[in-house]
Amino acid sequence: MNPIVDPLQGDFPETIEEFLQFGNMKCIAFNRRGTLLAAGCANGTCVIWDFETRGVARELHDKDCTAPITSVTWSKCGHHLLASATDKSLTLWHVVMDKKIARITLQQTPLSARLHPGGSPTPSICLACPLSSAPILVDLNTGSTTVLPAFVSDNGNTPAPNSRNKFSDGSPPFTPTAATFDKYGDLIYVGNSKGEILIVDSKSMKVHAVIPIPGGTVVKDIVFSRDGRYLLTNSNDRVIRLYKNLLPVKGSREEIEKISSSNNGYENHYEKLKVNGASCLDISCEISDAIAKIPWKTPCFSGDAEWIVGASASKGEHRLCIWNRTGRLIKILEGPKEALIDLAWHPLDPTIVSVSVAGLAYIWAKEHVENWSAFAPDFIELEENEEYVEREDEFDINAFVDKAEEQMINEDEYVDIETFDKDSTFSDLDVCDTEELIYLAAIPIPDTPDEQPDKCLGSSSKLEDSNHSGSPSSMDAVQNGQAIPPASSPMEVDNSTAEEPAQAANSKRRRRLSVKGLELKQAEKGKKPTAKNKPNGKSPGSNGKQVEPVNGNSSAVDDEATEDDDI
Repeated sequence: MNPIVDPLQGDFPETIEEFLQFGNMKCIAFNRRGTLLAAGCANGTCVIWDFETRGVARELHDKDCTAPITSVTWSKCGHHLLASATDKSLTLWHVVMDKKIARITLQQTPLSARLHPGGSPTPSICLACPLSSAPILVDLNTGSTTVLPAFVSDNGNTPAPNSRNKFSDGSPPFTPTAATFDKYGDLIYVGNSKGEILIVDSKSMKVHAVIPIPGGTVVKDIVFSRDGRYLLTNSNDRVIRLYKNLLPVKGSREEIEKISSSNNGYENHYEKLKVNGASCLDISCEISDAIAKIPWKTPCFSGDAEWIVGASASKGEHRLCIWNRTGRLIKILEGPKEALIDLAWHPLDPTIVSVSVAGLAYIWAKEHVENWSAFAPDFIELEENEEYVEREDEFDINAFVDKAEEQMINEDEYVDIETFDKDSTFSDLDVCDTEELIYLAAIPIPDTPDEQPDKCLGSSSKLEDSNHSGSPSSMDAVQNGQAIPPASSPMEVDNSTAEEPAQAANSKRRRRLSVKGLELKQAEKGKKPTAKNKPNGKSPGSNGKQVEPVNGNSSAVDDEATEDDDI
């Protein structure tokens, strides 16, 4: 493997900061700003995390879909989310309204799906890569599909059937294809099982160029950088290849039509497409492990396309490798002993989110070191003691007055709170036609106030019953008619709860006043205790029994009655 260069020269993740857990997550995707993280789960649910607070902002659940989600993708403005599932379905969600807009069922299971990168308010076109057939364009409004050409014959611009790899019954083999839009959706880059990259017009479905990949093996992944200048491919020969896009980012369709319109003196149409491909993509570097021959999984770019990250596809490994654009290995990140199934780099920050086979999303970030000088702007850290020299005017009043006058703020100055500075990370060409969704207001779930206290009360009641029932002193006290000492902790309950464990475990905890407390309470209201509360000269006890008055004092009660005071 390539030697590791100095890891301090770049800004990239170093350690696992925390992990997210919601069901069994299978795939993830960031929005354009990196403020929201969408994840598809094994039960067909899509959950959206607020990546700033690490809280769940939305839970999108379709009752018609209970199959595992294979991919999730955001629209350009972030208002819509597309999810593909193993039940051959494509579901388009409106994130803000928590509403299902469209649901399409395909003939084969889509391994991945991507929305057209156009800035329309409601996206209607998506690119799906089925399990064992050519990629297709799907109209989410009508449900119509258009098959993209995955192969080119030597004589014409038509799809060539791969008959040599068919099974005996004539069915196509398991050869998944990869495809992706360019930055603005004018062209589609298709990787086939013959080790070729086809550049297809997204409107006319015409193949403009063919780029043969060294090795000629199946292309598993094909990814564009955010700026549209670089392209990544991952093949079955366990090599990640980096290509530089020679076409202009804006207006690529017009440029490639000019290239394909010239004959260049080639009579063979296939040879002409290969020449056109040389004018579209230029291979920059090849990344591989020459010693261990590790297969790679889900490679992607960093937000600024300065770094490339790939995950080891070996069984039981959670290893991330980071390279620069020249192919030099920068850092290796070792995770838990759980296989990795998906990966995403934050669009702006040096943060990576990886999904394990256990369904957890691990967040890789830089390891922060406390800097005490950040708490005060004039604080200076000293390596050793230094002698302080006092200034002549340090404690003069005039010095403080002059300093305060310098810091005076003009209160009459106009402050503009409507306009904002443009983010240098995003170009003017990335402006959406509609208002972009950056943050999502979470829907609060009201807490049940009595649910947790009831549980604590029930568990504490059982605990006290077991403690008192097994205690010899408590048994002797009950037999001798003595009262059990009052509970010393809020988790303990009174003696009446111990007598009725079946009802106390499920009942709400209420305050119970003693007879003396009732008299004081009624005295405050200007009333006296009535004889109805003391029939036959007896006072009611806490356990429902009548207690004889002591020395003619009707307000006196025994120790059992006073035991039921509020704790």
